[in-house]
Amino acid sequence: MEVNQKVADFTLQTDEDKTVSLSDYAGKPVVLFFYPRADTPGCTIEACGFRDTFKKIQAAGAVVLGISRDTPKAQAKFKAKYDLPYTLLADVDEKVCNQFGVLKEKNMYGKKVWGIERTTYLIGPDQKLIHIFPKVTPEGHAEEVLALVKEWKKSHK
Repeated sequence: MEVNQKVADFTLQTDEDKTVSLSDYAGKPVVLFFYPRADTPGCTIEACGFRDTFKKIQAAGAVVLGISRDTPKAQAKFKAKYDLPYTLLADVDEKVCNQFGVLKEKNMYGKKVWGIERTTYLIGPDQKLIHIFPKVTPEGHAEEVLALVKEWKKSHK
């Protein structure tokens, strides 16, 4: 995935067990954040950061979507527990993770495992990639994304 490249459409189940596609959000910028696992410490910090800045990101005209390999049921539980106001997507078969190249070999307690490298993509209203935030640090990330969305909006009036 490269900036200015058109992002291929994808379809996934949501935390409400509905089916959505990226193209459903055409005409609006989309903040797509990949996180390793629902209800783990870093992911909770990141998800709650997006929750706390959600109204501002929405006011800037963007949509927020969180995505992990969790099941729709696990996503629904995570969403309810932390009162997350945006849609969570379940990529159980890793199709979208592979599309975006976010699965990386990680070291978990000395064991090599494949997992999601925390990455956020800002996708334009035309489905073209605007920005990639690689190797995200959960603390303060949502504010960083909000700043970029606002900056982008100013230059695209």
